[in-house]
Amino acid sequence: MKKLISIILAVSMLMSVVIVGAYAQDDEMSFAVASDLHYVEPSEPVEHYSDDPIFYYANRRAQMEHESGFIIDEMLRQCAENDDVDFLLIPGDLVNDGRSIFQQHIDVAEKFAKFEKETGKQVYVIAGNHDVGYDSATTPEKFKEVYYEFGYEEALTIVEDNCSYTANLGNKYRLIALDSCDHSKSTEDGMTTEKVQWVLDEADKAKEDGRYPIVMMHHNLLDHLPVQRIVSRNFIVRFHYTTAELFADHGIKLVFSGHEHCSDAATFTSALGNVIYDFANTSLSMYPLEYRMFYMTDEEIRYENKKITSIDTEALAEAVPDLTEEHFALMDEDFEEYSKNFFHHGIKYRLSKGMTMEQMGIEEDAVYYNVVNAAVSGLTDMLDMPFYGEGGIQELAKEYGLEIPDSEYETPWHLVTSLVGMHYAGSEYYDLESTEVTMLLRTLVLILRVDIANITDALYLVNLANQVLSNVGIDSISDELTKLGIKVFGSVNAIEYAVLGLISPILYAFAYDDDGVDDNNGTLPGYGTVNVMDNLTNIYVNIDRIIDKIVLYMTMMLKYALKGCGFTVAA
Repeated sequence: MKKLISIILAVSMLMSVVIVGAYAQDDEMSFAVASDLHYVEPSEPVEHYSDDPIFYYANRRAQMEHESGFIIDEMLRQCAENDDVDFLLIPGDLVNDGRSIFQQHIDVAEKFAKFEKETGKQVYVIAGNHDVGYDSATTPEKFKEVYYEFGYEEALTIVEDNCSYTANLGNKYRLIALDSCDHSKSTEDGMTTEKVQWVLDEADKAKEDGRYPIVMMHHNLLDHLPVQRIVSRNFIVRFHYTTAELFADHGIKLVFSGHEHCSDAATFTSALGNVIYDFANTSLSMYPLEYRMFYMTDEEIRYENKKITSIDTEALAEAVPDLTEEHFALMDEDFEEYSKNFFHHGIKYRLSKGMTMEQMGIEEDAVYYNVVNAAVSGLTDMLDMPFYGEGGIQELAKEYGLEIPDSEYETPWHLVTSLVGMHYAGSEYYDLESTEVTMLLRTLVLILRVDIANITDALYLVNLANQVLSNVGIDSISDELTKLGIKVFGSVNAIEYAVLGLISPILYAFAYDDDGVDDNNGTLPGYGTVNVMDNLTNIYVNIDRIIDKIVLYMTMMLKYALKGCGFTVAA
């Protein structure tokens, strides 16, 4: 009896979603989504973060702060001239320092007001973690005041104690703008059962009114990195699978988010076969300088990325006189390439800054200070080494039994920042057989081997022995022993295979996007296509995809484990 009741309830929930299709009208709605604008007023003197002659001002967040206002202007200009843009959605982080500088919000609101006045196109915003703080220059109340014309004026409902609201979009959609932030903290999400229930209630109201619900929030609903809930937990909502399940089964098909600064489309299928898509959007003011366009009908959801390929460099020169003619010439020649180089230098600065004993919180009097310092120093030194030529990584790798393939990458830093840039740009396509992943894995093994040598050298007794033996031409006991071990025991030892076995599935998921949904340009089933038969198909496809992924990951891990134990495994 209980089983029969469960089946009846499941069918009822399915039918409640299907009913939404009865309200459909076949007119198209199209709009733009631009996230994480991170507006900063240009200033001088420009801070120097490195000795690079051009990209010395590339900050740790790789954000083009001085250029941000002009990038926003160009995005708004493109939207104004694009007849397909009915309105514009902004999923948070409108400014960079909203918690401390309220004027930044005033500046951005003025840009939006000018855009709306000149075009008649509506802007809808929601708060991000950089925008609002309970005890800051911009409280939720002040945020709603300064952006009153951009969603709140047209709102059907406004939540009193945060920045959430709902508004109608076109003839048949409803925007649920959810404030996902905890405004008492920095980046962490503020999702609560009350907020989730509010979304579900508003989605139900939308269906009752014959409208399809769309959610916009700052934090990600789904994983846009491998195991994001672990490695980047402040960027995704807590209990995200449960939340996605509830959202999907209440008729929500589209979620627009930001925060992670990547162009990534993730999908989730509920137990009832309802599919929801979370479109994480890049930061407009950093590489790849993109926003999205969406074209909606009952039958399909089509989307594509739009690029910022130029800005008003004459206005930038007036605002930031510290920058040189060479800067502006390079921007005018190829602004996308300029932003990519800025990104590479910024990411390198960020990662290298974190790889110091001070940043890791290790004091000099710690018993393991010398060991860790040697390992970190060896890692940073190798990342700066050239891949090719005399004394390069390729030459060093041969001494340790490894072959580094030829490529266009100049240094490991160049490779690492390129892979990170690929993640931000979306549509990752490097599988485990690619040159990039091969180089990364082999460089990792090389770093492990060299670092083992360096760590051993850091130990007192070995250092003492090295001092004695250096007089007879042997500079490093551990270095010689490591090379000897390679000759005797083969190219990769069990420990290294164990490390590769653990990292390969994560690296695969990071470098190769295989979820079946293109991140940047694609077509999906529309809201009006939801029905029982399609849901049953979705369930089957989802189970098949999960099984395939489990088999793939287990195969990779088992392959390395067996090799590490000395077994021969076919490629």
